[in-house]
Amino acid sequence: MILLLYERDVLNSPMTFALRNALLIHNPNAGSGGKGRRIMLDEARRIFAGGGIEVDLAETTGPGDATEIARRAADEGRQLVIACGGDGTLNEIVNGLAAQKNGHCVPLALLPGGTANVLAKELDLPWDIPSAAEKLVRGKVKEIALGLATPLEQPEKKKYFLSVGGAGPDGMIVYSIDLDLKASLGILAYWWQGVREVFRYQFPHFRIVTGSEKLDASLVIVGRTKNYGGPFKITTGADLYEDQFEVMALTTQSGLRYLSYLPSLWLGDLRETEGVHFWKAETLVCEPLDGDPIYAQVDGEPLARLPVEFKIIPRALKLLVPHTPS
Repeated sequence: MILLLYERDVLNSPMTFALRNALLIHNPNAGSGGKGRRIMLDEARRIFAGGGIEVDLAETTGPGDATEIARRAADEGRQLVIACGGDGTLNEIVNGLAAQKNGHCVPLALLPGGTANVLAKELDLPWDIPSAAEKLVRGKVKEIALGLATPLEQPEKKKYFLSVGGAGPDGMIVYSIDLDLKASLGILAYWWQGVREVFRYQFPHFRIVTGSEKLDASLVIVGRTKNYGGPFKITTGADLYEDQFEVMALTTQSGLRYLSYLPSLWLGDLRETEGVHFWKAETLVCEPLDGDPIYAQVDGEPLARLPVEFKIIPRALKLLVPHTPS
């Protein structure tokens, strides 16, 4: 009982004395970083040091590096891992921590530094890195669930995700995007690819199974966060601190109908639109109806072809959330 009370107090109190030894994992290729970001990171490290947290820096050199660095951080007994990069970098770090036996015990913090930064928007973190550090150094550690997406024909490719998963046209956009274009245009590269897919993607149906309920749809969004990407919020009933997804599905197979949804999405009226379905779930399976490939994505990164299971994993991650004045 005493242990449970201590754990509750630590998780719901301001940043504790226990967080003294941190590792900052930085992706220098995310967003538009360069030398200016390194200066901001040095300032952020000074801010953390002022709060009693010594922060070492590790930079990634390619895909997968952040996962390996996060795994080593957990093995070495780091008391905090700080991510600086985009949603892809954050996803790699989440998978590096969550897959480790003791990784879920190592709190994770975010300094925004990428293309979309869905979690930063969800936590209302400033995009200015030193300002974000100021909020985090006075923040709280909270325990949250993660999503786990498992390709049923390739279970070794399973991935945890923190913000959003999906299948259908958004999966195709992620699979098809030009990485060089993404590096130069950032979020605009996704818009460009999305416009292309409207006119060439066939929007095939696949089956979504939630318990005994089934729905044939052309798109599914599996949300842990209200924010989706860019300025959009789709799964606005999702809550990062609940052990549930909010799921949104579209049944139309018309690219023009997809375009017609944009004003409703922009105005926040998507829930009132015909052919749009929302519900809460802890587990769902997306299955193809024929041999046409349909792709899934998690946190804006490619996963695999359907069938894929999306499942909530409770108490999978400790997250350092920013201080908010009462």
